[in-house]
Amino acid sequence: MNEPRNAPTADLGFARVDLDRARRTGDPEVVYGAGKTPDQVVEILTALSERHPARAVLATRLDAAALDLIASRLPGASLDRVARAATLGPMPATQGTVAIIAAGTSDAPVAAEAALTVRVHGSAVRRIDDVGVAGIHRLLEARAEFADADCLIVVAGMEGALPSVVGGLVGVPLVAVPTSVGYGASFGGLAALLAMLNSCAPGVSVVNIDNGYGAGVFAARVARNARERG
Repeated sequence: MNEPRNAPTADLGFARVDLDRARRTGDPEVVYGAGKTPDQVVEILTALSERHPARAVLATRLDAAALDLIASRLPGASLDRVARAATLGPMPATQGTVAIIAAGTSDAPVAAEAALTVRVHGSAVRRIDDVGVAGIHRLLEARAEFADADCLIVVAGMEGALPSVVGGLVGVPLVAVPTSVGYGASFGGLAALLAMLNSCAPGVSVVNIDNGYGAGVFAARVARNARERG
């Protein structure tokens, strides 16, 4: 790296990496891997890690080729092939807890992306999987596992009803994530998105379809701030 130690950006030729984001927002820039070559992903991840050696940096939406190249070039990296993501560097200490509630096994990639994002952004993660409304007794039995969390992420496809049900059970801040899981009339997650936006349960916020990363950042910041001010 030829950039000055405190330079706000790193010019890699194909990208200008924001090295100053952690100072402004508390969280380093994250690499969005879709549309980037594996070499570009490795270069950006390396630049961010060099600037933030004391904490993990994250790359999301990685294809198999990018994950394989990271494993080869950056042996210290940790890969999560379910989340299609990788981290480089030590995880931060945790502050607050985020419970991630997923409707079904098919929602696992989005739930895993959310979970890894929460952890990288400094909160503890509690996973509650396969508790969709088709077997609502499973959710009711698990209520004690999420009722004391600082923030909830609820991931669901199909008709997207799970966040409304959870929002009616507890008063914890909740971010809903619609997934593109479902049959034809789910329209690639649009049905779940609209259902969540139209939820009658108060306190439900919604991110875009399959956006586990966005939900994870939001929830981690809520959890961190709740503990700082609690």
